[in-house]
Amino acid sequence: MEPVVVAVVVLAAVTLGVGFGFVARGLWASQAVKAAQEKAGRIVAEARAQQKELILQAKDEQVRLQREAEEEARSRRGELAGLERRLLQRDEQLDQRADMMEQRDRKLLERERELEAHREELARAKQEQVAALERVSQMSAGDAKSVLLEAVREEAEHDAVRLSRAIERKARDDAEERARDVVVTAIQRVMADHTAEMTVSVVPLPSDEMKGRIIGREGRNIRALEQATGIDLIIDDTPESVVISGFDPVRREIARLSLTKLIQDGRIHPGRIEEVVAKARAEVDLVIRQTGESAAYDVGVPGLPPEIIKLLGRLKYRTSYGQNVLQHSIETSRLAAIIAAEVGADVQVAKMGGLLHDIGKAVDHEIEGPHAAIGAQVAARHQLPMKVINGIAAHHQEVEYACLEAPIVQIADAISASRPGARGESMDTYVKRLEDLQAIANSFTGVEKSFAVQAGREVRILVRPEEIDDLASMRLAREIVHKIEESLTYPGQIKVTVIRETRAVEYAK
Repeated sequence: MEPVVVAVVVLAAVTLGVGFGFVARGLWASQAVKAAQEKAGRIVAEARAQQKELILQAKDEQVRLQREAEEEARSRRGELAGLERRLLQRDEQLDQRADMMEQRDRKLLERERELEAHREELARAKQEQVAALERVSQMSAGDAKSVLLEAVREEAEHDAVRLSRAIERKARDDAEERARDVVVTAIQRVMADHTAEMTVSVVPLPSDEMKGRIIGREGRNIRALEQATGIDLIIDDTPESVVISGFDPVRREIARLSLTKLIQDGRIHPGRIEEVVAKARAEVDLVIRQTGESAAYDVGVPGLPPEIIKLLGRLKYRTSYGQNVLQHSIETSRLAAIIAAEVGADVQVAKMGGLLHDIGKAVDHEIEGPHAAIGAQVAARHQLPMKVINGIAAHHQEVEYACLEAPIVQIADAISASRPGARGESMDTYVKRLEDLQAIANSFTGVEKSFAVQAGREVRILVRPEEIDDLASMRLAREIVHKIEESLTYPGQIKVTVIRETRAVEYAK
C-alpha cells in the first residue's frame, strides 16, 4: 500500500514541477521578448537620431562647399578682371610707344634729309676748294694726292724705324742685365765633360797574329761576329788594332766589349762568339738601365717609365758635335731648372723637358724624321705631361711654343751646346760651315761683303746703302736667318748682323 502511495506522490510532484517549469519558462520567454523589443526600439530610435544628424551634417557640408565654390569663383573673376585691366593698360602703352616711334622715325627722316643736304653742300664746297687749289698749285688732285702719300709714307717709315729701334733698345736695356745674370749663374753652376765625336771604336790587339784568329778559317769568325753584332770590323787598315764601324753606338759598344772579351779569353769560334755577344748585350742593357736611372736620379726627375729610362741610358753611347748627348741632357736639365726658378716657371717640368729633349736621338737611326719630333712622339706614347711634350718638340722651333717652359728648354739646350769647350768638330766641317754661311749671305741682292766670325757663331754682312735702306736691312737680316735655319745644321745659334754704312766724301782743292 505504501509503495503505491509513494509513487503517486512522486508522480504528482513531478507533474506539478513540470507544470511550474512550463509556466516559468513562458514568463521568462515573454520577458525576454519584451526586453528584445525594447532594445530594438532603442536601436531604431538611435539609428533615426544618427540618420537625422548625418543628414544635417551633409547639408552643412554642402552649404560650406557651395560657399567656398562661390568665393573661389569670385576670386577668379577678380583675377581675370585684374588681368584684363593690365592687358588694356599694356595695349594703351604699346599704342603710345608706337606713336612715339612713328614720331621719332619722322624726325630721323627729316634729320637725314638735312644731313644729305649738308653733305651735298660740303661736296660742292670741297669740289670748289679742290678746283681752287689746282688753279693755285697748278697740279691735279691725283698728282697732289700721290705727292702727299709719298711724303706721309716716307715719314711713317722713318717714324716706324725710330720707334722700333727705341722699343728694341729699351727692351734690351731692361732685359740684358737680368738675362745675363740668369745665364751666367746657370753656366757657372752647371758644367759637363767633353767627348769626341766618332762613329768608330778601336780595339787594341796584343799582336798582329790575333787578327788571323779573329778572321778565322775562310773568314767564318769575323762573319759570325759581324752577323751577331750588326756592325762592320775593319782589320787590315791599322796595325795591332781592329776598327769597329757602325752608326748604332749601342751595337758598336756591344761589339767592342765582345771582341775585348774574346781576345782576353783566347777561344774564338762561332759558338763562343754567339755566347760572348749575348753576355755582352746583357751587360750593356744593364749598364743602359742603370745609367738612365742614375741620370734621372741626379737631376731629380723620378717616376719615369722604364722604356724612357732605357732610351735615356742609350744616350750614354751617343755624341753630337763632339758632346756626349747624355751629359748634354743632364746639363740642359740643370740649366733649365735654374732658369725656370729664376723666372717663376714650373721647375719640375723644365727639369724633365731638359733631360728628355734629345731622347729622340736614341732611336733616330731607326725612325725617320727629326729627333725632336721623334722624342715628342715617344713622350706622348708614354703619356708624359703635355708641357714636357711641347718642350721636347719645340726645342728646335719646329713647332710653336705652348707653355713658358718650352722656350726655357730651348735656351738651356743652346747654352749647353754653345758654351766654350762643350762641342768640337773637325777642321773640314768647320771650314765648310763658314763657307756655307758666307755663301748664303752673299746670295741676297744688295749684299756687298759678308764675314763669318766667332767660329761661325756670327755673320756680319755689309750692304750697299744705295740699294738697302734701314727697313730693308731689318728684313734682310730676318730673311738670312730663315735661310740659314732651313739650309744648315749647326750647334747653338748664329747671330746675323747687317751693317749699313753711309759715307759722305768731298775733296778740298
